[in-house]
Amino acid sequence: MIAPVRRAPPSRGAPAGPFRLFELAVSASHPSPPTDDLALLLATLPEDLQQAIVSRGSTDELLEVVMDLGRPPEARYPGRAVELAERPIGADDLAQVLARVGLFGRDNRAGIERTLHRISALRNRAGAIIGLTCRIGRAVVGTLDIVRDTIEGGHSVLLLGRPGVGKTTLLREAARVLADELGKRVIVVDTSNEIAGDGDVPHPGIGRARRLQVAAPEQQHAVMIEAVENHMPEVIVIDEIGTQAEALAARTIAERGVQLIGTAHGNTLANLLQNPTLNELLGGIQSVTLSDDEARRRGTQKAVLERRAPPTFDVLVEIQSRDAFAVHRDLAEVVDRALRGLPPRPEIRTRTPDGGVAIAPGEAGPDGDEEAAVAAAGHLPRRDSPGPARRRTLRLLPYAISRPRLERAIRQLRANARLVESVHEADLVVTLKSQEKRLPRPLRERPLHLLRSATIAQVEGFLRDACDLPDGLADQQAALREVDHAAHRVLDSGAAVELAPQRAYVRHLQHEAAQRLGLSSASRGEEPLRRVVILPG
Repeated sequence: MIAPVRRAPPSRGAPAGPFRLFELAVSASHPSPPTDDLALLLATLPEDLQQAIVSRGSTDELLEVVMDLGRPPEARYPGRAVELAERPIGADDLAQVLARVGLFGRDNRAGIERTLHRISALRNRAGAIIGLTCRIGRAVVGTLDIVRDTIEGGHSVLLLGRPGVGKTTLLREAARVLADELGKRVIVVDTSNEIAGDGDVPHPGIGRARRLQVAAPEQQHAVMIEAVENHMPEVIVIDEIGTQAEALAARTIAERGVQLIGTAHGNTLANLLQNPTLNELLGGIQSVTLSDDEARRRGTQKAVLERRAPPTFDVLVEIQSRDAFAVHRDLAEVVDRALRGLPPRPEIRTRTPDGGVAIAPGEAGPDGDEEAAVAAAGHLPRRDSPGPARRRTLRLLPYAISRPRLERAIRQLRANARLVESVHEADLVVTLKSQEKRLPRPLRERPLHLLRSATIAQVEGFLRDACDLPDGLADQQAALREVDHAAHRVLDSGAAVELAPQRAYVRHLQHEAAQRLGLSSASRGEEPLRRVVILPG
């Protein structure tokens, strides 16, 4: 298990400037040696190629062996390729390998039973195999430690990274940890048997997780839905979400309250935003035309891009290398910042030589982690009470409305409400107008609120009314007036002034207002009490 984060002095090579270094104590000092059954893959190759690979050593770094008809065979390692023989590959060499591996599916992939190795075929126009890529699959215990706290917390996590960086290995280890160590019901949706290996019995690398095989890649989205409907999982693990149907299936799964751990085609957040198919995973992007007043207030053009819906995933992880990850938390806010043209500020996590995990918060920005800057400005007024006394929490029971969507709206607006499971606990039942006549009798006997649709705007409008929250525009105007009052206090006293907690977008507006007044600002605290501090100078 991961111990609490502790502050540590910067080590040699640690980021300088606004970065600070933290370290996570992990259960294993280093990832274990890989379990790769390499001998079984080598046994399928011609004997001279086997000897050439073994004689060169570094088998732990071997990525794949390439055999193309009429060309010398190659062994590929990270950053380099080595010729295994001067002679070209002949048809008999390919036939020898084909006789020792499993059947090729419609995706031109085969495997070796009870291993994670993948053999992919190149075919000519007549369908004959004229080349093979023999990719080594490995199960490595301990690779999850660098993001284990995120996955253990029940968040849906999307992994990105270039081919060969270790996404599938991380998925495999996540399935094992969630199933074996946390006792969750885990289903692996396995396209081409890449996660759990070839054959009917899954590889031990996924632990007690169950595996649903996908007969053909175009059926992956249907198998994802089947996994939820037939097997009641708490977690679904899925590799290579790449089509609109798969993105929509992932959204459906997330809205049913199932934790998703998956990968997608792309290396960075920017790749997904620019992909019209896969940006659905980030909530989708739509063009919105603002009024003249709103465009002037924001300082933008009238046509802007905005997020259409909540993201399917809570956290996005960019795998930069096997020992360096960039973690984007609160993906909804990250996407909103990106659409406003603001740079991302992910946590940069690296595995240290002693086996710990060093965490450098993202580069300092107007709404970044500025605790050091705030401390440097002197002692701030203590905010023992962040606001007026809170009223009784409103207990809501949703019917035919997405619970995750309601929960996200409650967090975003900091509404004094929570969702309940039982009609007897509920103060109010929330449903769609179209469902009114279909409600079960016990629900009809409780106070009802009917929404025309379950859009974000409708849900947030309902929460503002039900929880007596201020109107969005009025709330923003009040927050900007608070900046003006604070600016006078800062200029008069020369001391920092702390504002009331606000949501992310309003904090952004406050930072911009402080900048226009010639003052600097920083953000302090954790959600939902994160707030802006106006600093002198």
